[in-house]
Amino acid sequence: MTPSTIGFLGTGIMGAPMARHLCRAGHAVRAWNRSPGKAAALAQEGASLAADPGEAVHGADVVICMLSSGPVCDEVLLGSGGALAAMAPGGLLVVMSSIPVETAQRQAAAAAEAGLHYVDAPVSGGERGAVAGTLAIMAGGSPEAFHKAEPVLAAMGRPTHVGPAGCGQLAKLANQAIVASTIVTVAEAITFVERGGADPAKVREALLGGFADSTILKQHALRMIERDFAPGGPAKYQVKDTGTALAHAATLGLTLPVLSLVDRLFSDMIAQGDGDLDHSAVIRELHRRNGLPLP
Repeated sequence: MTPSTIGFLGTGIMGAPMARHLCRAGHAVRAWNRSPGKAAALAQEGASLAADPGEAVHGADVVICMLSSGPVCDEVLLGSGGALAAMAPGGLLVVMSSIPVETAQRQAAAAAEAGLHYVDAPVSGGERGAVAGTLAIMAGGSPEAFHKAEPVLAAMGRPTHVGPAGCGQLAKLANQAIVASTIVTVAEAITFVERGGADPAKVREALLGGFADSTILKQHALRMIERDFAPGGPAKYQVKDTGTALAHAATLGLTLPVLSLVDRLFSDMIAQGDGDLDHSAVIRELHRRNGLPLP
């Protein structure tokens, strides 16, 4: 693998460990974060710290964007003095944030006008996957753009090309629909067995390896049982994705009844002030609805 110069925009819960893996893979990383303190630790890994997005991306072979939302990505990439304008023609822009499909397609068109390659490559695996370098990476873009991006993406996880620009985001929305629905189902199951008098930890143990087993049963059921809701994936971002999925489904003429119910549950949870807790804290909303003490 030929080392690349990489401008990395957004070094929060997910971005910092992802950038760390790129440093350790031998790439020259220039990192920028709106809150500079969140990028500071990367200097110990050999990354240089940029004062603004333009400095981070100037002369970079690859620019990776791992910001919180579509509007924030648009502001940093396409706004006045945005990062895209500072990139040299022929460069590669990889947006790894979870953003709407239409936003990714619009960004791809803007990148093409600037003579840039574009890949939308959202991830799944949460903070643990980012730290371990085992993220599932769903990539949309031309085959040529993906070929350029693949060696860099492979330092952070397992990239799969799923279609043209925007399809990475479509795959991520499918992933988030499964994740959100399963978390709610697991929360219901934990509430059910606790109320019925069983030991929830032992029930979880009994279910591991059966058809009900999943990463969510392994990780999030344990969070629910231990009442550990420190955010790996904050609920406010979960509902952002469920809402985006439902909006895009509507453009396709689809009604998704299960996801609609799940979205409402997370929305009510956030309205109660739990948006900054981990999405496994949705069990608290189930307790509210059933008049049970909050976990």
